[in-house]
Amino acid sequence: MRKLIVNTFATLDGVMQAPGGPPEDPSGGFSYGGWSVNYWDDTMNELMGESMAQPSELLLGRKTYEIFATHWPYSAEPGADQLNSAKKYVVSRTLDKVDWNNSTLIKGDVVQEIRKLKAQDGPELLVHGSSNLIQTLLKHNLIDEYRLWIFPLVIGNGKRLFDQGTVPANLKLKSCKTSGSGVIMAFYEPAGEIKIGTFELANPSAAELERRKRLEQEG
Repeated sequence: MRKLIVNTFATLDGVMQAPGGPPEDPSGGFSYGGWSVNYWDDTMNELMGESMAQPSELLLGRKTYEIFATHWPYSAEPGADQLNSAKKYVVSRTLDKVDWNNSTLIKGDVVQEIRKLKAQDGPELLVHGSSNLIQTLLKHNLIDEYRLWIFPLVIGNGKRLFDQGTVPANLKLKSCKTSGSGVIMAFYEPAGEIKIGTFELANPSAAELERRKRLEQEG
């Protein structure tokens, strides 16, 4: 079974919408498109280059597919050849066909089809962007690794990485780097259920017991 990896740019408050420019996704009146652009430096380029050099196939939601398909076939930027030649799986309820080279449309039971893809032999499945698709992957525990590029800014509104589909879980840090511009590049893998603990006193004070009682009454 191969890994399904989510590679995501996110703000410190978890927004992942339109990091590359205003036209990417202005839905919901989002006005901060392009928030990641001015943070890029050599450290980030090097790590992205290393990632792009690894064999992979792409799993994309419809909106990210359309962004990529109207950009990368016309680009000579580093990584263009890899993206254009990679096998791509596109999840969509509205598209009837996908024209970008080496692309396959996934419809019907998306979760079952993705499980089939994961069970196949082959390179890792890499998800870029695709915020709506990620919520489905989160809900069904289909993600094997998170590659989070966390940018030092907060926006307050917009599509978030960990949103309605998120199932509570522990994560284990695999590696971490920091760019000169303050971007944290942290790679995580799932590590089972959340284990809770407590710092409370073995014999709570009367004041603490009263506080708990008041919380219960407040509902």
